[in-house]
Amino acid sequence: MSSPARPKRPTIRDVAREAGVSRGTVSRVLNGGEYVSPAALQQVNAAIDRTGYIANEHARSLASGRSNTMAFLLTEPHHLLFEDPNFATLLRGAAEALSERDLPMVLVMASTPAERRRTLSYLTNGHVDGVLAVSSHAGDPLVADLLRAGVPVVACGRPLGQKGRVGYVAADDVGGAREMTAHMLASGRRRVAMVSGPLDTSGGVDRLAGYREAVGDAWDERLVAHGEYSRAGGRQAMEQLLESAPELDAVFVASDLMAAGAYTALKEAGRTVPTDVAVAGFDDSVLATTLEPPLSTVHQPLQRISHEMVRVLLEVVDGKDPVSVTVPTHLVLRHST
Repeated sequence: MSSPARPKRPTIRDVAREAGVSRGTVSRVLNGGEYVSPAALQQVNAAIDRTGYIANEHARSLASGRSNTMAFLLTEPHHLLFEDPNFATLLRGAAEALSERDLPMVLVMASTPAERRRTLSYLTNGHVDGVLAVSSHAGDPLVADLLRAGVPVVACGRPLGQKGRVGYVAADDVGGAREMTAHMLASGRRRVAMVSGPLDTSGGVDRLAGYREAVGDAWDERLVAHGEYSRAGGRQAMEQLLESAPELDAVFVASDLMAAGAYTALKEAGRTVPTDVAVAGFDDSVLATTLEPPLSTVHQPLQRISHEMVRVLLEVVDGKDPVSVTVPTHLVLRHST
């Protein structure tokens, strides 16, 4: 007994016949809708729905020379993808923005030299059309290698050492840090310390600059410690500050995750938040509301940042010059300050 024949997959020819337009018009609609009248666009989209047509992305890629796929590149240790809620928010936002354009995204992790070599080979061999580079560090050659290979790249945050070569989308790190530090000083705190992020990242450099602008002539190196963007990094930096400046009564921490580590160090030292030491973070991640007391923090709109990154990257892929976008921040005051 023979099995029933499989239904024939609808083609562009079928869509054109159903819509009453030429195959060229259907092709233009499938490739973005340029030079197509609103009426024809509506007819073709309705015909696609009626026929159940699904574009053959492989054939389209062969014809256009593009993969129609973007990469989300994370160069941090793998565990931070799950520990730091910022990365999950950026990943989800980028995926949503690309999905709206019917473009898939691949996640690429490259935290070790071996992973970087494999990543460079993968990203420069036509598998993706562009790269969303998250958490790039100064001195990391991966972004420079991608640029030399002609791969479009857009960074999250100001890419140190790549001025004018890489488009980026960043929060106003300097302004947000300055505003939060000024708030803590205005609330009566006299010895406001800072836990900065790593100084090979723009967030580490720029948030420290904002803090320094706010404290002005009261700058004291004993009140500054540096750490990695992790819970452990915040804890270790807070311990260092308590040793070098035990009289501190407030601390601005460069990320919410680091602030969680600072909470632990303060508790172990017998200091209460905010009675003994006021604490503020940066990000306004979901973590901030789960701490006890809930964390005052600088809100950076990560959802908007990820959508802007996709927009800028697609412009670069289409041949436009890279641009830089800075989005505003604002304070979210809770019970830790």
